[in-house]
Amino acid sequence: MKLEEIKTIGVVGAGTMGQGIAQICAQAGFKTILFDINAQVLEKAKATTTQNIDKGIERGKLTEEDKKTALDNLSFTGDTLQLSCHLIIEAVVERLEVKQSIFKELASMNPAETILASNTSSIPITQIAAAIPHPERVVGMHFFNPAHIMKLVEVISGATTAPETAETIKALALKLGKTPVMAKDSPGFIVNRVARHFYVEALKLLEEGVADVETIDKLMQASGFKMGPFELMDLIGVDTNYSVTTSMFEAFHYDSKFRPSRIQQQKVDAGHHGRKSGKGFYTYV
Repeated sequence: MKLEEIKTIGVVGAGTMGQGIAQICAQAGFKTILFDINAQVLEKAKATTTQNIDKGIERGKLTEEDKKTALDNLSFTGDTLQLSCHLIIEAVVERLEVKQSIFKELASMNPAETILASNTSSIPITQIAAAIPHPERVVGMHFFNPAHIMKLVEVISGATTAPETAETIKALALKLGKTPVMAKDSPGFIVNRVARHFYVEALKLLEEGVADVETIDKLMQASGFKMGPFELMDLIGVDTNYSVTTSMFEAFHYDSKFRPSRIQQQKVDAGHHGRKSGKGFYTYV
């Protein structure tokens, strides 16, 4: 399927990433359907979309016409039967079996030409596509948080991804105002593989008592980083960050350099997921 044939985009998962992806697709003129099984999450996504666009208008980045276009194009549903689309992007939990289950169901409801794109940040696309009919249409489209602002998008080709599929997703990313980077399939792809040690080593310093959270963050900012590792984990979501690290640890055959932190696991177990929960490594309430 070519870019000009894509008229309707479905986004599965109305959390932080899915909401942002749906928003920019709608802003770009695509009929966009945002799906989630949780009605409360959908309601929050509706409110967040309006808030994001209003902030964009305040900053002069968007217009009232942009707002009308986005809201007219965007619909919300808890019914999978409405996900009959030319392209479907999943943005759900980082668990292979969940992503495969979703794509299997969607594949049974849509023609073979429908592109199935995963926003996974760590699971190899080849693994996701392995259980899906017509795996040539399965591709990675990895956005970064917040998706409506961050420009980079990794376009990942699995072993069975058709070159035409990857090129269509690259063209789509450009139409969305993003900067696509083509990547071959590997756990964590490019950014998360390189950045993983920004988090992992900072957590090791904390575990060893070398320095506290605030000191590590301030030193990294003084070194030129916009945000320290703990501030960034809170923004991304401590649970999301931990899930990605765990996934990569397993994918690289338990290589110690990707070992998840006990401190981070404790935060997740306590429900301290960062900004979205009001408490992470810092407190936001």
